[in-house]
Amino acid sequence: MPQGSVSRVAVGLAGLLLFAGSLTGCGTGKPAPTGVPAATAASRPRPITLADAKHCPVTLPRSGGPPGTAPDAFFGWGASYGNGTLWVGGLWPRGVIEAEPDFVAEDGSVGMKFGWWRAARGKLTISGRRLDAPAPPARGFVPDGYGTAGFQASGVDFPTEGCWEITGALPSSRLRFVTFVVKKRA
Repeated sequence: MPQGSVSRVAVGLAGLLLFAGSLTGCGTGKPAPTGVPAATAASRPRPITLADAKHCPVTLPRSGGPPGTAPDAFFGWGASYGNGTLWVGGLWPRGVIEAEPDFVAEDGSVGMKFGWWRAARGKLTISGRRLDAPAPPARGFVPDGYGTAGFQASGVDFPTEGCWEITGALPSSRLRFVTFVVKKRA
């Protein structure tokens, strides 16, 4: 290749890089904030606060539990919510979980325990999705050792704060509830 061709290629590439660099921040009509890379400024969400709970259609617990059980015998630590076949207990007052630091993992997720009552037989599965923003799914943990009906302990890890819909499912029934999760601030 002749020596002049290499120079034109180098100049052309340099010009292309300068042109591409000038496009950074275009399309929004707003300049990127100074001192903060554009990608960082755009991806940083504002903190979730307790005030955000008013926008979440939370499920309020009811007093009592499944027919034939004493409320405190079934869920001594909270009122329940159910559909006649499946109940969940330990729902927080006002449908809002205010997680103390002991319930926040190193990765920032919030872990909570929920008790379930199964009037129908079957293995319980638990899933969850955030309603107010994109997030990884909630993770449900259902330990063995509780049989196929009656009481079932469980845990749910919420990857982020926010408004969450949790679904407990048996082969013959599903129960959904919505709760708002926020880390308690000092």
